[in-house]
Amino acid sequence: MADTPAARPVEPVAPIDPAVVAHVAQVATAARTASRGLALLTRARKDELLHAVADALVAATPDIVAGNAEDLARGRERGLAAGLLDRLLLDEQRIAAIAAAVRDVAALPDPVGEVVRGSTLANGLQIRQVRVPMGVVGMIYEARPNVTVDAAALALKSGNAVLLRGGSAAASSNRVLVAAIRTALRGQGLDEHAVASLDDGGRDAARALMTARGLVDLVIPRGGADLIATVVRESTVPVIETGTGVNHVYVDEAADLDQATAIVLNSKAQRPSVCNAAETLLVHERVAEAFLPKVLAALGGAGVTVHAGPEVLEFADAAGAAVLPAQDGDFTREWYSLDLGVRVVPDLDAALTHIRTHGTQHTEVVVTRDRGVARRFQAEVDAAVVVVNASSRFTDGGEFGFGAEIGISTQKLHARGPMALPELTTTKWLVDGDGQVRT
Repeated sequence: MADTPAARPVEPVAPIDPAVVAHVAQVATAARTASRGLALLTRARKDELLHAVADALVAATPDIVAGNAEDLARGRERGLAAGLLDRLLLDEQRIAAIAAAVRDVAALPDPVGEVVRGSTLANGLQIRQVRVPMGVVGMIYEARPNVTVDAAALALKSGNAVLLRGGSAAASSNRVLVAAIRTALRGQGLDEHAVASLDDGGRDAARALMTARGLVDLVIPRGGADLIATVVRESTVPVIETGTGVNHVYVDEAADLDQATAIVLNSKAQRPSVCNAAETLLVHERVAEAFLPKVLAALGGAGVTVHAGPEVLEFADAAGAAVLPAQDGDFTREWYSLDLGVRVVPDLDAALTHIRTHGTQHTEVVVTRDRGVARRFQAEVDAAVVVVNASSRFTDGGEFGFGAEIGISTQKLHARGPMALPELTTTKWLVDGDGQVRT
């Protein structure tokens, strides 16, 4: 991932508490044993399990809300940012939506056993490459209790066990969520160790998980730049890197300006605390005079604070929006809040250069009626998702029809973009013969 916001300087790595290492190894060993049973389940059994998980979550709603209230109170005491508190919040409506997402995963095709490719060789050998579960997947994430359920649902559907390290900010919520999921596992006669939390072990548990090579097959970090950089740097277990979202909307000179206003407003303000929200608006100079007063007024009405380049400031008074002069670093920030950087650029080339310099290869949007501009933008922008004439908020596993997602990968190996069931599988080759020997 190129040109990401700078993480804090690397500090010397302290030894991991041996007791925590032993505990994580014990939990991972139990998960590996459980994963062998999961790998043999039929789709019907897995789907039955996921419906039981959804039912258990709904039944546990009062306990989940109570646990979440503890996390929210603790977060406010610690001065957690408004965007992170929003990510942390679980109310009855959100819990119902999480349970519905679990049922959506149950309805998806099972990737396990899918034949990726195959052929019959000249000597009669039949070879097939088929999808199989990874085994044990580790998740390290921050202040996102919904990830606890999404990760568990996707892991179980793809035949994997999952170890969850959700961080202290959501510890009470995660404890109740994992308890509900394990209740469903037991109720289905399955090994509850297929889903386990490592939150009680603190940061040392995360570090032990990252270095449990041989017991854990894959680690996926999901959070801010510092967390992701730490996991990539310290892990000896293979990592899929989910990136920060410094995402742009570029409004071209050929844009429909009413459409552009709606797209910018939705990309920024619909839910600003998530990684697919827009963080910077780039406006072609030929439409700046017509577009900026309109979009600044709309953003101001939604409570967005604009951090403006010098070409934008002249439109601030007329728009009546909260506009501040942009400071160093404002165009490389993932705000997690109702803040937006805005710049005027002379042309498409300048927009592409800005995105290459400041973007994080997550989601980039162009608004234009010029098909040539759209094709060039999609061809030249190096990002996991490149969008024409639609909101950045569609970069999401649920919106893509995956039921849920375990993260959005900004790397280029194995998985890129929203990750769901296929990305939690690997492959094996099956070879069927009839006595052939190699000569």
